[in-house]
Formats: sequence, C-alpha cells, structure tokens
Amino acid sequence: MSDSARPREAAATSAGRVAAESGRESATEFAKVLTRLDGTALCVGSMIGSGIFIVSANILRQVEAPGLLLLVWTLAGAVTLMGALSYGELAAMFPKAGGQYVYLREAISPLFGYLYGWTLFMVIQTGTIAAVAVAFARFTAVFVPALSADVFLGTTINLGSGPIEVGLSAQRLFAVASVIVLTWINVRGVHTAAVIQTTLTIVKTAALIGLILLGLTFGRNADVVAANFGSGFLPAEGLSLSLLPLVGAAMVGSLFSMDAWNNVGFASGEMKDPAKDLPFAMVAGVLIVTVLYVLANAAYLSVLTGAAIQTAPEDRVGTAALQAMVGDAGLYVMAGAIMISTFGCNNGLILSGARVYYAMARDNLFFRKTGELHPQYRTPAFALVAQAIWTCVLCLSGTYSELLNYVIFAAVLFYMITGIGIFALRERRPDAERPVKAVAYPWLPAIYVVLTALICINLLVQPAQQRYAGLGLIIVALGVPVYYGWRRFAGS
Repeated sequence: MSDSARPREAAATSAGRVAAESGRESATEFAKVLTRLDGTALCVGSMIGSGIFIVSANILRQVEAPGLLLLVWTLAGAVTLMGALSYGELAAMFPKAGGQYVYLREAISPLFGYLYGWTLFMVIQTGTIAAVAVAFARFTAVFVPALSADVFLGTTINLGSGPIEVGLSAQRLFAVASVIVLTWINVRGVHTAAVIQTTLTIVKTAALIGLILLGLTFGRNADVVAANFGSGFLPAEGLSLSLLPLVGAAMVGSLFSMDAWNNVGFASGEMKDPAKDLPFAMVAGVLIVTVLYVLANAAYLSVLTGAAIQTAPEDRVGTAALQAMVGDAGLYVMAGAIMISTFGCNNGLILSGARVYYAMARDNLFFRKTGELHPQYRTPAFALVAQAIWTCVLCLSGTYSELLNYVIFAAVLFYMITGIGIFALRERRPDAERPVKAVAYPWLPAIYVVLTALICINLLVQPAQQRYAGLGLIIVALGVPVYYGWRRFAGS
C-alpha cells in the first residue's frame, strides 16, 4: 500500500466509525469495573491454562535433552517479556476496547488492524479457546473415563503430515459444553466474569506453586535428578548454533502456553485506569508466569525421567508428576487443579476476545450486531455468541496439539507486526502523548521484532511445522480480499 493511500483509507474507515456511532446513539457504554488486580489476574489467568501441564512432553520428544527443554521455556518467556515491555507504550496510548486490533489500526493501517481481528476470529483466539476446552475435557476424563477421545460420526483427512480425525467424540462434545457455559456467564456481566477470573487465577496459581514446591523439595527423586541433570542434561555434541532451528520449532508449545498475555488489552475499555494499569498488568503477568513455568519444568525434571515425561499418558505431564510423588491420589488432585486452571483460562479468553470483534464492528468492519452491548448486562453479547459458535466448530476439528499448531504462527506474526508499529508511530506521531514508553527503546523493541521474525521464518521452513505455518499465512492473506469486499459492501 502506498503512503498516499493510507490517509485515504484511514479517513474512509474513520468515516465508517463515525457513521456507525451515529447510527447507534442509544448504545450503552462498557462498565468500567476492572482494577489493576483484575487486569493482572486476567493476564495471568489467560496465560496459565493447560499448556504448562501438557506441552513439555512434546517439547522433550523434539529436543530430547532436559537442558534444551528448560532452554525452550526460558527463551519463550524472555521473548514474551520483551513483547510486554514494548507493548506498554501502545497500551497506554490507546486504552480502548480492542487492544492489539486498535494498536495495529492506529500504528500501521486499518487494513492490518482488520487482518489481525480477522485472524483472531478465524484461528488465534477461537483456536486457543478450543484447544484449552479440549484440554479441560481431557483432564475431566481422569474422573469420568466415559469421556473418551475416540471419534465417532466423523472422518479422517490427511493434509500432508499425518491423519486428522474430524468429528464428534465425548471429549469434544464436553469441550463444546464448557465453551457454551462460559459464554453464558460472560454474557451476563463482566463483573461476575472478573470475580470468577480472579478467584480461579488465585486457585490455579497456588496449585502450580504447590506442584513446584513439592517437586523441588519433598517429591524430589535423587536418581531422577542425577539422570536428568547429569551427563545427559545437554546433547552429546553440546550447545551450538546448529540447534537453533530445532529449539525454534520446539518453542511452538511453550509460546502457545505463554500466549494470550496481550488479551488484557482487549478489555481495556472496562478498566478503571487503563493508561496506568494496563502496562503494569501485562508486564507483571508475564513475569509471574515465566518464572512459574520455568520452575514447573525444573520440578518435572526432579520427579520424572525424560522417558516418563515423553510418554506421559495423553501428554498429561502435570498429573504424571504428582502421581509419581504421592501415588494415585496425586493423579486426581492434579487433574482437578488443571480442570480449574483450564476453565479459568477460557473464562479470560472468552471475556477478552469478544471485545475485539466489538471494536471491529464499531469501525464498520464486522457484523453490525457485534458492535452493540446487551442493554441490561452491558456486554458484547452477540460478539460472545459469534465467537462461541465458531469455537465449537473448531473443537470438533482436531486434537489439542493440532489446534495449538495452527494458532501459534499467526499469533507470532502479528506480535512482530505490532512491534514494528511502535517504530511507525514514533515516526508518524513523534509528539503524541505517551504516558508509558517502551523500555530501552529502540533496542528492546527492535530485538523483539527480530526474534519474532526469526521464529516465523523458522516455522515456515521446518518440515514439521510448514503445514501449520503455511495454513496460518493463507488465513491471514485471505483477510485482504475480505477486508476490501467488506468495506465495499458496507460502504465505508
């Protein structure tokens, strides 16, 4: 797009926003009820879901060495923290409902804002909710074995790297039911959803801390520690640059588990003091989760051998670890804790995601109904329902691993583009008010952009990830004709 075309596009979209607003003068406003604690809980709660209890099995199968497992988690945390430290500037400049959609719209162009919102709806947010919902059902199956993962009334398709069973299963139907229940809760008011979010975040964080403390102290197995942290801690050839592609590809699971830290920005329109509290919530939330995740993996390696982690039943490493420490009772205690964790995670994801579609509709770039608030509950009810419908479809389309693989490339791609937006805004609006500035600008944001770009490139060239990254890129690209077609149809 040429520079001269951008002002015209922005003006056209702004006119569309004005027209949309004038046509809905009776629309109610969001209830500003979220505090700094709520924002931090939303960030932490959206991040801690199922990933930390599952994906270490697949990561270790890829990298094999325990030291590389810890390196993968540490690097994912470092990259995510760089993003949070950089995004604080944008969050403080644009403390409006929509978060990253608004940042991209203002920093790059309305087209890029739309592409993010489009991809968020198609795969990033809905795919993440679906993956976490499937994980919730997977751990519920510990208590209810009838919740089988076996697919019925379905079919097997092959997209080039293995079969995928699409269809119904007891686990997937239970996942769908959980999405419906949480959507209903969120429709009925953000205050109720926030209370649930904060409460469940405290409970699941305490459970994770308990697992860490137990694994590093009383549950520590001396023989396992000697095996994992001894001569086999690193690959036989040691650390070298040749390992970077392998480590980068293995970061899919850890990045997915770190993802959704930016979701608190989606709900900034409901925060009491978003300019101050939003940057704090992002950085504090990411820092807390990063420390917990690295320590949790250290605890796993203190309790389970590498082989036991790689072969944990249905990749349930968290339950396998506690079971090894306290016996069969640990299996049920940990499964219950992870059920709480995943339920709380999806509550936060469902709450925040709908605010983006609301912001898009206010810009006349999504279904008009999604830009309206429920007259009684002051929530984007139609946006929540639309999100739930597509999420339920995705729940039936693949397993946990399939879903997270489809999500991560698109998510990292837009993190990179948003990072570029920080530089674009500094150039185009040098005198704009910046209540919070990106830490160590320009170096830290630049490093963040480079690292996320390298991760995207690596996912595109790694054979195991090409199919997922390629499909993610196609989904993003399809948004371009949809954007111009929508604008033409909507007359904006």
